[in-house]
Amino acid sequence: MGKDFSSALRPAIVMTILFAALLGLAYPLAMTGIGQAIFPTQANGSLVRDARGTVIGSTVIGQAFVADRYFQTRPSAAGKGYDGLASSGSNLGPTSQALVDRVQADVAKQHGEGATGPVPADLVTASGSGLDPDLSPVAALAQARRIAQVRGLSVERVRGLVAAHTQGSLFGDRHVNVLALNRALDGAAPTR
Repeated sequence: MGKDFSSALRPAIVMTILFAALLGLAYPLAMTGIGQAIFPTQANGSLVRDARGTVIGSTVIGQAFVADRYFQTRPSAAGKGYDGLASSGSNLGPTSQALVDRVQADVAKQHGEGATGPVPADLVTASGSGLDPDLSPVAALAQARRIAQVRGLSVERVRGLVAAHTQGSLFGDRHVNVLALNRALDGAAPTR
């Protein structure tokens, strides 16, 4: 029996080491190399840099913009807000009073900042990941009046920036990347 056990143990150990090296080292290194060679920007996080080369964000991960002169992003349930280490939804359902209270407060805030009519859902509800970098064009346009007033721009100019930064997608809805839109906004005109 001892001989059977040792003769079965050796191939098991060899196969474990072989597959650990193959799937734990060789395959990840090969995929990383291919990603860096073919899609270097995406493989490195789609980082956005300013004129000095400082990283200011990513096109694929949302971040909070809290100043009134910027387009606001979706609310985030990720940690304390846009925390990539705590990416998740709030898990609050439609019957949750906490969710209803938060949404009502966010709707009141949007109306207080100049939004008229129904507030777009993506301005008051968090995405599933909590890190969504995009808004619907309707949600961006709902903020145009506030931004125009704070920056001393015409509402038409702000709406034109939204239209210029609206992107279509093959399978999804039209969207606006908030970081790209805010960068264009900074280049458009001085803030009061």
